[in-house]
Amino acid sequence: MGGHVDYDPALLRWNEMHRNRTKHFRLNARAAKLTFWMVVAIPAATLGLAYWSEGKFNLKGKRRGDIIRDF
Repeated sequence: MGGHVDYDPALLRWNEMHRNRTKHFRLNARAAKLTFWMVVAIPAATLGLAYWSEGKFNLKGKRRGDIIRDF
């Protein structure tokens, strides 16, 4: 049952590129902008939204026995 296994050449190239990523990486303008957005801007916006919306919304759902008038 154990026959010859053919590997996908695209998968092998991707694996080689993935293993050698640190050898070929350069921090150019595009990589710096992406890093800024992913590390600073998006988390800061999420944190600001969380502080802004703290306590503003009632997320309690109706339970059995609660009357609709309370909502």
